[in-house]
Amino acid sequence: MYIPLLPHLQPGRQEAGCDEAGRGPLAGPVYAAAVILPPGFSHPLLQDSKMMTERHRLEVRDFIMEKAVGWGVAWCSPEEIDRWNILRASITAMHRALDKLPVSPDYILVDGNRFYPYHPGGGDSLLSPVIPHQCLVRGDRRFAAIAAASVLAKTFRDQYMTGLDRDFPVYGWKDNKGYPTKKHREAIGKYGLTVHHRRSFSCHL
Repeated sequence: MYIPLLPHLQPGRQEAGCDEAGRGPLAGPVYAAAVILPPGFSHPLLQDSKMMTERHRLEVRDFIMEKAVGWGVAWCSPEEIDRWNILRASITAMHRALDKLPVSPDYILVDGNRFYPYHPGGGDSLLSPVIPHQCLVRGDRRFAAIAAASVLAKTFRDQYMTGLDRDFPVYGWKDNKGYPTKKHREAIGKYGLTVHHRRSFSCHL
């Protein structure tokens, strides 16, 4: 069922939606995307990416990449997740995605309830002022720009994990995308961890 998404939080402002994919898996990077949509943007299939089929996600992704004012996709590696923690890595990936936007937004809409102040280009001086943001729980089910970011983050990460599966087929990553399914857990028990596994998540094994 199509649930209409809000086009913006404040009319007339260039807002970037941010979301991540891959906080829960035992393996692989965490991905994030940032998207600025043009006025009047709509697509009947666009929703929170978790509510869409794979085929619909890929169809909508192509449309977003063609029509968006700007978009960026970035990630943090398993090593960075282990070095910091998954929250910091997820937010850092969002910052990196924002860095890839071709234009700087006036405001940032973030899915979830945590975010760090963002300075364009990663700076923290007066020459790089903080762009204001607002965290929105389940924002990917409410705002089009966040939903668009969720689609990009998920599809890019899914394709990355499918690629890794060709080198590590015993873990079933083309199907489970690194999440802790029974097959994935059993493969870890039998074959051990790879360089793509998150060591700090070992307590979940």
